[in-house]
Amino acid sequence: MQPISIAVAGAGMIGLRHIELVQASPDCQLLAIVDPSPAAAKVAEAAQVPLYASLEQLFAEQHPDGVILATPNHLHVEQALACLAAGVCALVEKPLAHTLEQGERLYAAAQQAKVKLLVGHHRAHSPILEKARQVIEQGELGDVVAVMGSALFYKPDSYFDAAPWRREIGAGPILLNLIHEIGNLRALCGEIVSVQALASNATRGHAVEDTTAISLRFANGALGSFLLSDTAASARSWEQTSEENKTYASYADEDCYHIAGTQGSLGVPTLRLKRYANREDRSWWTPFDVSEVALVREDPLARQLAHFCQVIRGQCEPLVNAWDGLQNLRVVDAIAEATRTGGTVTLSLHRNGLPVIANMK
Repeated sequence: MQPISIAVAGAGMIGLRHIELVQASPDCQLLAIVDPSPAAAKVAEAAQVPLYASLEQLFAEQHPDGVILATPNHLHVEQALACLAAGVCALVEKPLAHTLEQGERLYAAAQQAKVKLLVGHHRAHSPILEKARQVIEQGELGDVVAVMGSALFYKPDSYFDAAPWRREIGAGPILLNLIHEIGNLRALCGEIVSVQALASNATRGHAVEDTTAISLRFANGALGSFLLSDTAASARSWEQTSEENKTYASYADEDCYHIAGTQGSLGVPTLRLKRYANREDRSWWTPFDVSEVALVREDPLARQLAHFCQVIRGQCEPLVNAWDGLQNLRVVDAIAEATRTGGTVTLSLHRNGLPVIANMK
């Protein structure tokens, strides 16, 4: 079987990781790099592939099987539209778009296209998340009733000094970090139908929030709470607990999600499981059977690339499609609106004019 030809647009930090993975993969080969910056020339030279300043230049000369868009957020929509127009399957790094309006535009185009569009919420390909979903779907927890989540971490002052726009409106952890968590929560607990939120900038004093407390209602009737802060000296974030990004120190005793059902509860990412041995004998006096779900660790980004190749070959449908990417964006937008208004924001669950969830508890 011929390897899939992949072009990577964007030779920044995440683009370099994608380039490395493509070069190491048995399923695909690196065809070209697309990036107008002077630094990209050295990257292309080291990879021994052509460098193009734009997708238009690439498509004028070559027709890759797929393109990975690892470019700045505001370029995602126009570049993804260019891929769709050229008939080339695209993997768009999250977020799907830099605004909800532009996300709606790209989703509509993806619905009409004859090629597939994937969104790079790479945590969806995590073996940890996959195992947690299996535990829940197999009924080990009973009916899910509640979830507590957190993304608590400390960004140093140098993070803001290097890019002062991170202190201004348009930045903040809601827009920059929360979309990862929303993708995870939707994968584990189902669709989010309404949100409430409080935000504070009391610690850093920037124009944007540094801490947010969020309440969530899911379509299945479950409720959730989530704490988000980029000024908290805490290890309760996915990066610092999952061990999937070796750049971060990790703490094996910490969880960033706790999911509770009528029969048991699950910590994620430790996958510590507490269940009643006798499903008919449930009480707060009854001791739990305590175990840990077995897991084989793999790199989610490598798994995502292998999946991308399968989608290009027509072997499967995208795990995270344009609608999923758009819905993650909608939830984040709703949370930002809730912090501004102080009210409850309800989300639409219609796709192509049809309800995604037929009934709600």
